Amino acid sequence: MRKQLLSKVLFSFIMLLIGVQVFAQDRMVSGKVSSSEDGSGIPGASVSIKGTSKGTTTDANGNFKISVSGSNVLIFSSVGFNNQDVSVGNKSQINVSLSVDNKALSEVVVVGYGTQKKSQTTGAISSVTSKQITEMPITNLGQAMQGRVAGVDVAQSGSKPGTVPKVLIRGRRSFNAGNDPLYVVDGIPLSGGYEDMNPNDVASMEILKDATATAIYGARGANGVVLITTKRGAKDGKTTISYDTYAGSTQSLDKIQLFNGAEYAEMKRESRRTIGTYKDANGNIVPTGVIDAYADSKLFTAIELDGISKNRTTDYQDLMVRKGFQQNHALGVQGGNEKTQFSINAGYFSDQGIIAGLDFTRYSVRVNVDHQVNKRLKVGISSYGMYSLTNGANLNPYGYLSSQNPLARAYDDAGNLIFQQTDDALLTNPLNEVVPGAKIDETKKYRIFNSIYAEYQIAEGLKYRVNFGPDFTISRNGRFNGALTNDIKGGNPTATTDNRFGFNYTLENILTYNKQWKNHNLGVTLLQSMQRDNFEQYTQSVMGVPVETQAFYNLANASSIQGVGSNLIQWTIASYMARVNYDYKGKYLLTATMRRDGSSRFGENSKWGNFPGVALGWNLHQEDFMKDLTWLDELKLRASYASVGNQGLSPYQTQGLESRTSYAWNNTAAYGYRPNTIGNADLKWETSTSQNIGADFSILRGRVSGSLEYYQTNTTDLLLSDQLPTSTGFAAVTRNVGETRNRGIEISLSTVNVDAANGFKWSTDFTFYKNTEAILSLYNGAKDDVGNRWFIGQPLNSYYDYKYAGIWQEAEKAQAVAMGFTVGQIKVADSNGDGKITADDRVLLGSDVPAWTGGITNRFSFKGFDLSFFIFTRQGQMIMSKFHQNSNYLQGRYNQIKVDYWTPNNPNAYYPRPNFNQEFPAYNTAISYFDGSFIKVRNINLGYTFPAKVANKLGLSSLRVYASIQQPFIFSKYRSKDNGVDPETSNGNVENNVTPATSVSTFGLNIKF
Repeated sequence: MRKQLLSKVLFSFIMLLIGVQVFAQDRMVSGKVSSSEDGSGIPGASVSIKGTSKGTTTDANGNFKISVSGSNVLIFSSVGFNNQDVSVGNKSQINVSLSVDNKALSEVVVVGYGTQKKSQTTGAISSVTSKQITEMPITNLGQAMQGRVAGVDVAQSGSKPGTVPKVLIRGRRSFNAGNDPLYVVDGIPLSGGYEDMNPNDVASMEILKDATATAIYGARGANGVVLITTKRGAKDGKTTISYDTYAGSTQSLDKIQLFNGAEYAEMKRESRRTIGTYKDANGNIVPTGVIDAYADSKLFTAIELDGISKNRTTDYQDLMVRKGFQQNHALGVQGGNEKTQFSINAGYFSDQGIIAGLDFTRYSVRVNVDHQVNKRLKVGISSYGMYSLTNGANLNPYGYLSSQNPLARAYDDAGNLIFQQTDDALLTNPLNEVVPGAKIDETKKYRIFNSIYAEYQIAEGLKYRVNFGPDFTISRNGRFNGALTNDIKGGNPTATTDNRFGFNYTLENILTYNKQWKNHNLGVTLLQSMQRDNFEQYTQSVMGVPVETQAFYNLANASSIQGVGSNLIQWTIASYMARVNYDYKGKYLLTATMRRDGSSRFGENSKWGNFPGVALGWNLHQEDFMKDLTWLDELKLRASYASVGNQGLSPYQTQGLESRTSYAWNNTAAYGYRPNTIGNADLKWETSTSQNIGADFSILRGRVSGSLEYYQTNTTDLLLSDQLPTSTGFAAVTRNVGETRNRGIEISLSTVNVDAANGFKWSTDFTFYKNTEAILSLYNGAKDDVGNRWFIGQPLNSYYDYKYAGIWQEAEKAQAVAMGFTVGQIKVADSNGDGKITADDRVLLGSDVPAWTGGITNRFSFKGFDLSFFIFTRQGQMIMSKFHQNSNYLQGRYNQIKVDYWTPNNPNAYYPRPNFNQEFPAYNTAISYFDGSFIKVRNINLGYTFPAKVANKLGLSSLRVYASIQQPFIFSKYRSKDNGVDPETSNGNVENNVTPATSVSTFGLNIKF
């Protein structure tokens, strides 16, 4: 009753807001809503009048009463049951029996080389649905996974157009072999990452996380697998046309907090007070807080004195940063019949960044066709063509801003840029970097990716399928540095071109057999596969481009050639795989796999690796002793054990390579070749062995559902460079040594919080993920590698440094001097207590691995309105800020990030006293480590779907409009306290040259014909 009362209160409140009146009806109808399974009443079921906002809910026994007219139609619904419509007519009592909705149990997921019912899977598999992909504007698939999939950590540094987040599935396993997952599009492994994909083409994604699920992909699936399924046609004989678009502005969420003109001048004064050179006319040191005109005249240049007198602050961020613009257009045509289905999708995306010269544009077309030639033969193709243009991928104009003198002018009186604003020859105007044509970094990329198949049914249950996936890529990067740029500083312009050509293909032969008899179900998959990669690269660099407008298009006319290079890389993987799926009564589940991979990257002695896996599942809710738990819809327990390989070494690393060496021979240059590296024909696969225990559940007719996972992955035979004695003539050799471990827990939860009779719905998705990385052994067993910051028992990227202990104070002067410091300098901990500061005092401070990550999505809908918001968090990771490691930090020569520094009048400050004689403050890295935890409101989305009759009058089948704001808020101690802009980073380092975090406000349309 309390729930019913709450629903009525919410209903009344919403009706009041939108001005809807509820009118009384003619007569009262009563009845009962029960379950078709056991006849029990369904409490809280929705009973609503079709086409109106009027309704009610059933009581604890499933009974209801509602005022209606004879012409009304009642809609009966409840979470976990199929809806039922009943015409009222002259009835005074209506009893309804709702059938159970088994959609959740019978949902089909892609598992690699086939599909399975979700209830029959035994591996750790998470899904991102089409609804999740399209419910907010996204520019890449990484954004669709971030915070929505437990076990997947997605992080991005900066906001440069065209860049994509880094994706890690269940942590880092390898030092050198790479940790990126494998992406498989429509059954064909994708060479490289997902950056070329158009998110609008995607129907769903399945993320395979444990080794049993990924073992079928062998070496390529060592770091997890993301299965991407694109949109296909339909068999209903109808053609559907859809048009989705959005456009909006991009704005910087915040600025780097730098010293303004007056603050910079005072910091410069203090840097001279520290060394005793800021003196008045009588030769006395001017005390802190006092400004002396004579001392200023000796310290500052004429340009700076002019700025001081006019209280000038030139904010280069305001001058460089603009409002950006994003737009996206996606046109889709889907249709077909029982014989042929087709889907055509065309896309255009443009992201004009917040800094001129940084932008990204992509054009794409995808055509999917499936055709049933006859009863036995089916063929199909999925072809994707893409062209992208990226400007500024390798440029970081923002990095020049923080050091600029705020007292100088950026423009002269005529409005022209001043090339060099101060007397410092190393500083040039950063705005020169964004003058059109002055500095160019342009990348054009063309790609055609295909998935072609033919499937033939040999006999009942026996099918043969061949997959062929050719992938063509051509890219050209052209760079130009004009004379008036920071790199050239008035010298000869330079230009470079980098041309790359790739042709990769995958060929797979697959035999599947499915047999059902009595209570037994058997599925067998046999695979033979080959993947071949070919890559060519040609580069040229020149100096002295005669006409700057020609940029990099006329290299032959340059005054000198700086370099010419070429490269060819080829490698091949051959594979065999067998998989058996078996279940008894759909209750007891078994999956067994065996994959054998051979790679051309390894030497003759270890080309092949064998990777087995086994997984068990138990649909516990189907047992007779569980039948009395009527609130339990589904409970499946899973356990798995499997191993996968990783071929993470360069294609020719097992061979002994030579390098070119020049000699002087009778005053003439001569060239020869010498051995550069030692080959190792015994190098073998890195092997990751994983154990996983999981549970999938659904209760209260689907109102609460989710999954729990616990896993551990040990990776052995790590490919590491092992040091050699100098007597060998070589520095190191690559060997299989070392071991790492990842273990963690994952929680995914979905709830239907409110499903009221008046149409108001509220649902929530929640994810929680905690992973712990650890190095178990290195070259010589359990020995740390301090130089690489690798420590036994710690994550792969740990911070090992001096521990900040404050600033030396006047009361500690004697102790400071005894230890080699002065008052106002950084004090670090004497960790070993020997009374002096040495390298032995360094300690482990933390790592870039978050203690946990999570996400929560809330969705609300009422009639045609929908509202959703998504919050993402990473907690417990440490970040290292490069803003606090700049050269000339608090030296008084250049401007920098604004900090609260120590002075005699400000002894409680966190940062050291400015000192002109110190380019780097002693132990300055100790002040650059921060808590990188943050909470981000990633997206708020408000939409309205027009009633069908309104859309139909416009010739449409559906019409939705929406407004969205992405990343409007970031909550972070680092951002608010320590002048940082965005603590999110993919490598643990907050670089001082990345573009700042942005917020995007968009308006969009979803139209279907």
